[in-house]
Amino acid sequence: MLYTILDGRFKFVDLLLGFDPSSLNISRKKWHSAFRDIYCSRALLSLNKASLSKKSHANFPRSPSYTTVNFKHENGFQIDQTSLVQIVKEKNLVRLQKLGGVDEVASALDTDAELGIHDDEKEISRRQEEFGSNTYKKPPAKSLFYFVWQAFKDLTIIILIACAALSLGFGMKVHGAKEGWIDGLSIFIAVFLVIGVSAISNYRQNRQFDKLSKVSNNIQIEVMRDGRRQQISIFEIVVGDVICLKIGDQVPADGLLLEGHSLQVDESSMTGESDHVEVNQSQNPFLFSGTKVVDGYARMLVTSVGMNTTWGEMMSQISKDSDEQTPLQARLDKLTSSIGKVGLIVAFLVLVVLFVRYFTGTTKDENGNKRFNGSKTKIDDIINAAVEIIAAAVTIVVVAIPEGLPLAVTLTLAYSMKRMMADNAMVRKLSACETMGSATTICTDKTGTLTMNQMKVTKFWLGKDSVAEGTYSSIAPYVIELFREAIALNTTGSVYKPTSGAEFEISGSPTEKAILSWAVLELKMDMEEVVKTHTILHVEAFNSKKKRSGVLMKRKADNSIWVHWKGAAEMVLAMCSSYYDASGLVKELDNNQKMEFEQIIQGMAASSLRCIAFAHKEVPTNEIEEHHTIKEDGLILLGLVGIKDPCRSGVKKAVQDCQYAGVSVKMITGDNIFTAKAIATECGILRSNQDLSSGAVIEGEEFRNYTPEQRMERVDKICVMARSSPFDKLLMVQCLKQKGHVVAVTGDGTNDAPALKEADIGLSMGIQGTEVAKESSDIVILDDNFASVATVLKWGRCVYSNIQKFIQFQLTVNVAALVINFVAAISAGEVPLTAVQLLWVNLIMDTLGALALATEKPTNELMENPPVGRTEPLITNIMWRNLLSQAFYQIAVLLTLQFKGKSIFNVNDQVKNTMIFNTFVICQVFNEFNARKLEKKNVFQGLHKNKLFMGIIAITIVLQVLMVEFLNKFADTERLDWGQWVICVGFASLSWPIGCLVKFIPLPEKPFLSYLKIKK
Repeated sequence: MLYTILDGRFKFVDLLLGFDPSSLNISRKKWHSAFRDIYCSRALLSLNKASLSKKSHANFPRSPSYTTVNFKHENGFQIDQTSLVQIVKEKNLVRLQKLGGVDEVASALDTDAELGIHDDEKEISRRQEEFGSNTYKKPPAKSLFYFVWQAFKDLTIIILIACAALSLGFGMKVHGAKEGWIDGLSIFIAVFLVIGVSAISNYRQNRQFDKLSKVSNNIQIEVMRDGRRQQISIFEIVVGDVICLKIGDQVPADGLLLEGHSLQVDESSMTGESDHVEVNQSQNPFLFSGTKVVDGYARMLVTSVGMNTTWGEMMSQISKDSDEQTPLQARLDKLTSSIGKVGLIVAFLVLVVLFVRYFTGTTKDENGNKRFNGSKTKIDDIINAAVEIIAAAVTIVVVAIPEGLPLAVTLTLAYSMKRMMADNAMVRKLSACETMGSATTICTDKTGTLTMNQMKVTKFWLGKDSVAEGTYSSIAPYVIELFREAIALNTTGSVYKPTSGAEFEISGSPTEKAILSWAVLELKMDMEEVVKTHTILHVEAFNSKKKRSGVLMKRKADNSIWVHWKGAAEMVLAMCSSYYDASGLVKELDNNQKMEFEQIIQGMAASSLRCIAFAHKEVPTNEIEEHHTIKEDGLILLGLVGIKDPCRSGVKKAVQDCQYAGVSVKMITGDNIFTAKAIATECGILRSNQDLSSGAVIEGEEFRNYTPEQRMERVDKICVMARSSPFDKLLMVQCLKQKGHVVAVTGDGTNDAPALKEADIGLSMGIQGTEVAKESSDIVILDDNFASVATVLKWGRCVYSNIQKFIQFQLTVNVAALVINFVAAISAGEVPLTAVQLLWVNLIMDTLGALALATEKPTNELMENPPVGRTEPLITNIMWRNLLSQAFYQIAVLLTLQFKGKSIFNVNDQVKNTMIFNTFVICQVFNEFNARKLEKKNVFQGLHKNKLFMGIIAITIVLQVLMVEFLNKFADTERLDWGQWVICVGFASLSWPIGCLVKFIPLPEKPFLSYLKIKK
C-alpha cells in the first residue's frame, strides 16, 4: 500500500518537473533516482515527526540530516534482463542511445569494455543467477517405453501376440489349466524377449546419438576476461562477457557490438534472408545468437544468453532427429522388402498346404490318429489346430523377414561413430560413415592437415639481405618501429602479458601467432604501447581471395596517416614501387629488382616456407576518402618473413595407405606453387622423380581459366593446386564428381563451405575450422590431422564390410529355414521347427548376430581392395557363393534328419525334431565364424582381438544348452544324450571346411543377378 502511494508520488513529481525517466541515460537516471529517494525520505520523516509529536511518552533519537542511497539493484547490476532483451530483440537503437550507448550498458553490467569481466567463480555464479546460463531447454529424450511401443507396432509381432493369446486360451481349454498354458505362454515369452532386446538396442543407440550431438554443440568461444584472451565453452558464457569474433565464428549469444571492422553477419538462420547484414556501431550494433560472421572481426558485449535469446527459444522447440536414413539403409529396406515378399509367398503356401492336409485327414497326431474326423471333431480342436497352423505360418514370415538388417546397420553405424570419436573423427551425418568407404579421391588442405600447424618465423629478409637471428640490433631503429606498427595494428591476434612476469600468452591463427611471437621476442614489440599511440581508421580483413589484410591508421604523436599491408609475398610485392634496404634507405623497385625479390620468395618457398611480406605508405590527409578505402599501390616494401610449418610425422604413411587403397590424394592450398610443390613431395603426394610438365602441379587461376572440356580432361592428372581460391576447390570437386568419382574434401574456412557441401563427404577441421565450415561438413576431424582422414576412410570401408558380413550370415539362415519348413510342410504336413524355436533362431541371427558381426574393428586388409563403386551390388558374387553353399549344406543335413533321422539314429519324433532344431542353431554358430571373412580362407585371424564376438558365441551356446536340456516345455524340446550332441555338433562343424573349400571356386566379375535381367 505504502509502495503504491510513494510510486504515485514519484510519478507526480516527475510530471511537475517535466522529467521523462525513459529518456535519461544510466548516469542521469542515478541522479534522478537519488533525488526521488531523498524526496521520499524527507516526506516520510516529516510524516513521522507529525505523528510522533502526539506521543510524548515515546523517546526517539534524532534523525540524521543525510540519507544513504544505494543506486544499484539488489543483484548488483544497474540494468535488468527485460531491458537488455528488448533492446536487442527489437533492435531498438533509440532506447539504446537513451541509455547512453553500448559503453554505458557495459558499465551497468559491471563490465570493462577493454578487459572484460573478472574471471572468478563467484563473479560467474552471480551473473548466472541473475541472467541465466547459456543453455536451452531441450525436448525430453525418447524413453525406453517409446521404443518398446514402436516394437509392439510391428505387424508380425501383433499377429504373433494374437496367435499366442489364442494358443493360450484354447490350450487351457483343451488340455486343462495344468498343461494347456505352456505353448501359448512360451510364444508370449519369446515374443516379449524379441521386443525387449530390439527396444533396448534401439534405445541405447539413440542415447549414443544424443551424446555425440552434445559434443558437436560444445563450441569453443574466445572471450576476454581480466584482460586475458582465452577459449571457453559456449555453455560457460555469461551476460557481460566480451566475446572476440572473427570470420566463420558463430555468434554465441545475443549482444551489442563494442568494436569492429568490416563486420558482416549471415542472419539467414534467424530471418531466412540470404543477404549479409552489415553490423556497425552507429546504425546496427545488434548481434544475434546462432548467426554467422562472414567477414571482418569484432568484439561484442553479451546481453542475453540461453532461453532469453531468440535462438534459444527456437532450439528448445526443435528435437534433433537421429532417425536419419542413410543410402545403405535405403538399399537394405528394398532388400528386406524383396525377401519379405518371398517369405510371405512361402508362408501362404505353407498355410494352404497345412489346412488342406488337416481338413483332408492327412495330418495325424502323435498316436497315428487322424486329427480331423469330419463332424466327430470338436470345434475347439479345429480352432486349436487352426491357431497352430497360423502361428507356424506367421513364424515363417518372422524368420523370413530380415528385420535384423536395419538393426545391424544402426548398430554398426553407432559403434563406428563411437570408435571414430576415439580416433579423432566426429561424425555429424550418419551417411558419411558408409560413403567414406566408397571414396575414390581425397582433396586435402595443406596447412594444419598435412603440416603440424606449429608455425615459427625462421627467415627474415630486409631488402635483398637475409638478417640472421640475434643481429636485429644492426637494423635502423626507424625500420624496426615500422615493423612493430605493421604487426601490432594489422592483426586479429593478441598478446597478453601476465603481471607475475610469466611468459607472454599469444592468441590468434597459427600464422598470426608466429608473427606476433617473433615481433615480441625478437623485435621487442610492446603491443599495448603501440596500440595506445595509434588510432585505427579502417581495416580490410584478410580473406582467402585477396590473401592479404590492410589497415589505415593515424599516429597520435603527429596526426600523420599511414597504410600498412601484410599478406602473401608475391601479392604484396606487386603493390610496391620501392623498398627498404638493409641500412634503412628507400630504393626504387623496378622490374629487375622485382625479379630478384621473386627469386628470394621462390627460394624460401622451395624450402617449404610460407612467405609473408609487409609494406606501408604514408597517405596525405587530403587523399583520405570519405569511406577510408586503403591505398593498394605505390607502397614501400618493408621486408619478408619465412614461416616454417613442418610436416606431420605420420602423414607420409597415411598418404601412401590411401594411394595403396586405390584412393587418389590431391593437395589444394592457398600457398604459392613452390611451397606447395615442396610440401607435396615431402608428404608423398608428388614423387621426387615425377614429371611435372604433365600438369600434375598447377595454380588455381590456370585451372579456373581452362575450358570445361580441358578441365574434365586434365582433372585426374592434377596432384597439387596452388594459389587456389575456395571457388577453385569447388570447381575441382564438381569436375571430379562429373567424372564419376566419390569425392572427400577437407576444409577449415568459411569460404570452404560450398566445396564441403558439394563433396560426397565434407571433412572439416576441429581445431582451425570455423563454425560455418563445421556445419557444412559431414565429419569433423578433431585433431586436424590427415592421418585421421585415412582412419576415417578405413572405418568407412569397415562399416560397409560389416553390413555385407551380416547380410551373408542372415540370408543363409533365411534360405535354409524357408526351404526346410516349406518342404516339410508339403511332404509331412508339419513344420519341424515350432514357433518358439523359430523365434529363438530369429533372436540369434537378428540381434546377437548383428552385435557379433557389426562390431568388427577395421583391419589393414580393408585397404588392399579398390573402393566400392556407387552402383556395385550390395550382395556380391563372393557373398552369393558363400551363402548358397552353406544354405544348401544345411538344407541337405536338416532334410535328411527330417525324413531319415528316426531310422538312422533310432529315435522318436520328439528327439528327431530336437536334433533338427539343435543342429540348425549350432550350424548358425559355426557359420558366424565363416561370415567374419568374406574372401580370406583363415576365418580365425584376429579373433582374439574381438572379445565381444567371442562373448556372444559363448552366450548363444549356453542359451542353446538351456533351451534343449532344461527348458523342454517352453521350447518344445527333448533332452539329448552326449552322443546326440556330438552328432549335432559334428554336422555343424563341417560348415568350416565347406566354407574354406568354396573360396577356391573362381567367380566371374559380372554380378550373378545381372544374368537374370532380360535384355530388351
